[in-house]
Amino acid sequence: MATFRLQGSKMLAVDMTGDSVKAKNGSMVAYDGRMAFKKLSGGGEGIRGMVTRRITGEQMTVMEVKGQGTCWFADRASEINLVGLQGDKLWVEASNLLCTDAGLRTGTSFTGMRGASQGNGLFTTTVEGHGQAAIMSDGPAVVLRVSRDYPLTVDPGAYIAHQGNLRQSFQSGVTFRTFLGEGGGEAFQILFEGDGLVYVQPSERNTIAGDV
Repeated sequence: MATFRLQGSKMLAVDMTGDSVKAKNGSMVAYDGRMAFKKLSGGGEGIRGMVTRRITGEQMTVMEVKGQGTCWFADRASEINLVGLQGDKLWVEASNLLCTDAGLRTGTSFTGMRGASQGNGLFTTTVEGHGQAAIMSDGPAVVLRVSRDYPLTVDPGAYIAHQGNLRQSFQSGVTFRTFLGEGGGEAFQILFEGDGLVYVQPSERNTIAGDV
């Protein structure tokens, strides 16, 4: 299995001994040793979930890297966070997924409706199995614990990923920015209940930003 390690907070090094990883296309910045590269697109098992971005529907292209040596990955100087999976599942925004062990399964999960008036569904990429995944954040990510007695409400623009036994629902009509009189359109927040972890970033995406 490939070994993931951080060099600084914005560079991922992956050591490979004949194994392979899947990474966001264009994110490799250097490599040594002997590597083979293959561009992947939507439709295949394990890839379909990585090409659908929530809300925007933009497509991501994924590449497979296989060989002997070390590859270094980075994307727009984003902070990188390593998540180890032990047979469990990680839900992550496709745009925040940098690299996964090739053995991890990826898919697309329907997470709810973006308000009755809009009638649009929300989709999140899922990663599951045994291995490591590298996720990105705009600024250092914070991992927040959700417990039965302490549900968590998150602005969708700050949400990156979550794992554990969590129920996810959308609360429309109110956003944190409402109190400041900012923003327009239909506002909503994400409510997490149960037991698990939620990864949030100290910055909001312009494409979501809590108002859609």
